[in-house]
Amino acid sequence: MSNISTHILDTSLGKPAAGMRVWLEQQQDGQWRTLAESHTDADGRARDLTPDSLPAGHYRLSADLGAYFAADRRATLYATAIIDFVINDAAQHYHLPLLISPYSYSTYRGS
Repeated sequence: MSNISTHILDTSLGKPAAGMRVWLEQQQDGQWRTLAESHTDADGRARDLTPDSLPAGHYRLSADLGAYFAADRRATLYATAIIDFVINDAAQHYHLPLLISPYSYSTYRGS
């Protein structure tokens, strides 16, 4: 089971960001390699981005804000939200929530 998950909430509407494309990359030899791609479910969650736990390393989780807001004909400043993070302990679960609106986004380490 993956040790990475996310929950994306559209704070401007007060609801989950359903159907948003997200992808996970790992930095290897100075280049970013895509490991997985998914879409958030009706609750705004992408629970299992990879079939297996990821080893320690440098990763980034990206969310396609541009397409999400364009689908509702809403303008946005940010085309992509990028969460750049490091896994130090592969035994831990890393839940990375993302709070979005057309002109801001924020994240934190969830539980």
